[in-house]
Amino acid sequence: MSYFEIKKLQEEQVSQYNIKKFLFKMIKAEYGYGFIPEYHQDIIYLENYYLNPERNNFYLAIDPHTEKVIGTLGIRAYDKYFPLFKNVYNSKTTASIWRVFVEKSWRRMKVASTLVHTAEAFCQRNDYEKVYLHTHKKVEGSLNFWISSGYQIIKDTENHLKTVHMEKKIDNNNPIIDVNEALVFQ
Repeated sequence: MSYFEIKKLQEEQVSQYNIKKFLFKMIKAEYGYGFIPEYHQDIIYLENYYLNPERNNFYLAIDPHTEKVIGTLGIRAYDKYFPLFKNVYNSKTTASIWRVFVEKSWRRMKVASTLVHTAEAFCQRNDYEKVYLHTHKKVEGSLNFWISSGYQIIKDTENHLKTVHMEKKIDNNNPIIDVNEALVFQ
């Protein structure tokens, strides 16, 4: 039986779990490239993007047997300024999901959906009204995963990266149950 823990990333865990190395390994595996400064500032400065701002967070899925990271998800107040979404999203009402990665051997075991559920509960507690993300159709299973998680396509860019922009409204009238932000799933 496989189980995993969801943990809220703490500053001392950034090096303990070698988070940056894990993220760049996953980016290389999924997209075929390494560090690109204009795409990866949030990884280099995890603390500034996810840990220090009050309404931001970064979650880890940990294999308790090996103490290794098997999945990640970053959630932060919307801070991208795509011209397409001018006057649509803002940092007060919209959170954005970033850096959702799961080790291949742990896929289809509810790791990503548990990370997303945890992030949505966080968004609800922090009075966000919706969650924005973008994904890439090139990443196997990604678009179907987000659609099955209740996210709607806002814009399919049909660009060379096959970028798809998505959102989900957060229902603040129906609390999402989250057990202490440190969950164990079997």
